[in-house]
Amino acid sequence: MVEKKDQKEFKKDEADKKSAKEVKEAIPRELKKTYKEIHPEEETIEKVISIKRTTKVTKGGRKLNFGAVVVVGDKKGNVGCGFGKANEVPNAIKKGINDAKKNMINVPVKGSTIPHEVIGRYGAAVVLLKPAAEGTGVIAGNVIRPVCDAAGIKDILTKSLKSQTPTNVIKATMDGLKKLRYKNELLE
Repeated sequence: MVEKKDQKEFKKDEADKKSAKEVKEAIPRELKKTYKEIHPEEETIEKVISIKRTTKVTKGGRKLNFGAVVVVGDKKGNVGCGFGKANEVPNAIKKGINDAKKNMINVPVKGSTIPHEVIGRYGAAVVLLKPAAEGTGVIAGNVIRPVCDAAGIKDILTKSLKSQTPTNVIKATMDGLKKLRYKNELLE
């Protein structure tokens, strides 16, 4: 008796599946667009630059926290950097991504490079950003390169002077990118 009930339920499920397929086929082609076609997603690049582990010694033992430095950009001139801290690495990265999206700036791009030479400073870090000829590529260290890639800069020469701390170097790079202006903006 139990088997007959299961068979009846199984047949009902099959009938529901067939009716759903028939409904899908009955929908006109224009209405079958996927969600991605209707809402084109902004392609953002999210790169984790560094993850730091910090330890706090308490009466009960050691407490671990993680800090993540993240860069987010759309390869169309918008880029941001963020810092997240949490008890676990994935949460720290998520917080960093949210912070980076809040701190997005628009970078003026002339062709595939930057309009002029600029020096960015933050703390003890000093970063030199120079425009380069087409085809040169991104000549940068492992901390500055993701920022340039996320901003959509394909040809640039960079040099990190003084401090090598990833957090300060990224903030100095962002400071340099904020100082960039187009020629007509400089004339005004």
